[in-house]
Amino acid sequence: NASFPRRVSVYLYRHPAQRLLLLLAPGLLWLLVVYIGSLGSMLAYSFWRLEEFTGLIERTFTFDTYEQLWQPANRDIILRTAGMAAAVSVTCAVLAFPLAYYIARYATPRMKTVLYLVIIMPLWSSYLVRALATRQALTQEGVLYWTLEWLGLDGVLRTFLQLPVVGGPSVIKSYVGLFVAFVYLWLPFMVLPVEAGLERVPRSFTEASSDLGAHPWTT
Repeated sequence: NASFPRRVSVYLYRHPAQRLLLLLAPGLLWLLVVYIGSLGSMLAYSFWRLEEFTGLIERTFTFDTYEQLWQPANRDIILRTAGMAAAVSVTCAVLAFPLAYYIARYATPRMKTVLYLVIIMPLWSSYLVRALATRQALTQEGVLYWTLEWLGLDGVLRTFLQLPVVGGPSVIKSYVGLFVAFVYLWLPFMVLPVEAGLERVPRSFTEASSDLGAHPWTT
């Protein structure tokens, strides 16, 4: 029994992967417990009922919450949310890939540092601060309206806002304003992973593709 800790220490010394797993286990276990616990509590709440008058939760099993998802108002919200998420994701991918490819393949070390700083700098402020800053830029007193009036294009903006789907009383209250804000907020999170993935692709792969006759777009 006295030699058991010694055998364990020798085993961990000879197996660094197990030693690393043992060191990471407490933190990972804590995160897993909190994550699963949070999801479990949300799942439990979804089968309870909310009293409309008092706002208190009645802990009686019911499917009322799931039945409300199929109401026309909630269905429209789900469709609008999914559509906005898809549009923002596609736009971020289209904007992020050329920038990430340039950083990974062509940028000099100094230029790469500058571009990293430009991409990461917005993340130094909180999500709420960036959202409010975007809102201020898109208001009628913001820099967007001021620039368009200075260029004499404010009429074009008013015509655009009269469109039935994307328009609204102002840019900030239209789907376009939300779209621009979400793309600004999430674009760094698309550029950085794509750039990291491109960094791991050996240059010999692209050279071999070119030697075998593949077009650059195909590569």
